[in-house]
Amino acid sequence: MSKTIFDISVSLDGYVAGPNQSREEGLGEGGEELHQWAFKTAAFHEMHGRSSGEPNRDSEIVAELESTGAEIMGRGKFGGGSGPWGSDPSFGDDWQGWWGEDPPFHKPVFVLTHHEREPLTLGDTTFTFVTAGIESALEQAREGAGGEDVLIGGGAKAIQQYLGAGLIDEFQVHVAPVMLGDGERLFDNLERLPDLELLRVVESPAVTHLKYRVK
Repeated sequence: MSKTIFDISVSLDGYVAGPNQSREEGLGEGGEELHQWAFKTAAFHEMHGRSSGEPNRDSEIVAELESTGAEIMGRGKFGGGSGPWGSDPSFGDDWQGWWGEDPPFHKPVFVLTHHEREPLTLGDTTFTFVTAGIESALEQAREGAGGEDVLIGGGAKAIQQYLGAGLIDEFQVHVAPVMLGDGERLFDNLERLPDLELLRVVESPAVTHLKYRVK
């Protein structure tokens, strides 16, 4: 049976993005440091069409995400901005998100938003914009995943909504040896705290991977 999961890098002090997020710094000040461990891996390079990178245990963990069949993300992860699409002057009318003309997802992606927008296809990834809430997005993603797991890709607010609604089966956090001090905290705004079972701990020189099941 397919699962709903999330997988995200987090600072030692609990942030998934730094302060002052902008078009130039989508993860805020210092936020990209959270992902340096992944950027170096062979699996990450392969996702971006390159045959390079380090084939280590971190790379194997990045490659596990290839088994998911669809992804749900918040508007912030897709491309930021606020209000109706095209109304934020800092992003512009033709803004198509952070991911370029050939995004690395290679699967259906469903974007949580309050503002309607026609589906957008870039490379082999189609972004569908969902205004009917998290349950509707999950229903569509499960259909699009074809029996494979559904990934809640972030950011923090999207993860908090699914975790708070009891819709997450498993999750993995990659704890980077980075302190951000401010920004977007992963486990804020949870009215109901989940009961967890630790499934796996994997250490490397660059990061610690913690995987949990939600009971």
